[in-house]
Amino acid sequence: MKYDIFLSDFDGTLVRADRTVSETNKQAIAKYRAAGGVFAVVTGRALTSILPRLQELGLTDGLAVAFQGAVIAEAGTGKLIRAGGFALENAVRAIRALEAENHHIHIYTADEFYCNRADEALKAYEQICGIKATVVENELLSEKVEREQLKIIKVLAMVEKEERNALAERLTRALGKQYYITCSADFLVEIMPAGESKANAVDFLSKHYGVPIEKIAAIGDNFNDLPMILRAGGKFAVASGEYELKKHATVVPSCEEDGVAAALEIAMGETR
Repeated sequence: MKYDIFLSDFDGTLVRADRTVSETNKQAIAKYRAAGGVFAVVTGRALTSILPRLQELGLTDGLAVAFQGAVIAEAGTGKLIRAGGFALENAVRAIRALEAENHHIHIYTADEFYCNRADEALKAYEQICGIKATVVENELLSEKVEREQLKIIKVLAMVEKEERNALAERLTRALGKQYYITCSADFLVEIMPAGESKANAVDFLSKHYGVPIEKIAAIGDNFNDLPMILRAGGKFAVASGEYELKKHATVVPSCEEDGVAAALEIAMGETR
């Protein structure tokens, strides 16, 4: 075994555009685990979104890593092991930055999801992620967070593809070093507390399982996967991923062409 732990992003890496995981990838995961490897999904999704998908894959005896690594839980029970998130004033500041530009906004606690508008974009997101939002239209989300003292883990804006990078750059300049701004899909800009990236998963699982970082591999497709790819010993990117990722990684076939299975073969020391 070349890599004892294998960390995979979910959307755009493991799960295809039709929202399914291929039989080839499922079999490769099962083979890797049977050989003694630890396979974990590391996603920007909410914990309530990813847990049912892990059950579909039979991944119920390990850990689930959600919210870019800010939340880590037992995959089988959902019991929280680690829960990060914003200080109240920092969450409010991030939300207000998006409210000032009148964006479609999501905010997340460990187990709840709120949105400021009920529109087609929200319907599409709910279908993809398998979770339902509480729509808040009678007050600003920032006001709700302050009034209820909500512990916010992630703030997100849904935008048009061509607006994504510009918004991420504006937020990075406006909010500063206390925040981590990233993109997990063509239409998503996500705001996290500084330091709450997928690199956390590499560090946490290294300590949890007693496996050195150089024996951990990771695969992804988008900008939010870059901290994980840079931290892990084995670095993989699907061919359908962002160039910024691919220039730091071994490029395997696209998500639609079972790139995870190809990377797992390498992780097991098999020759393609």
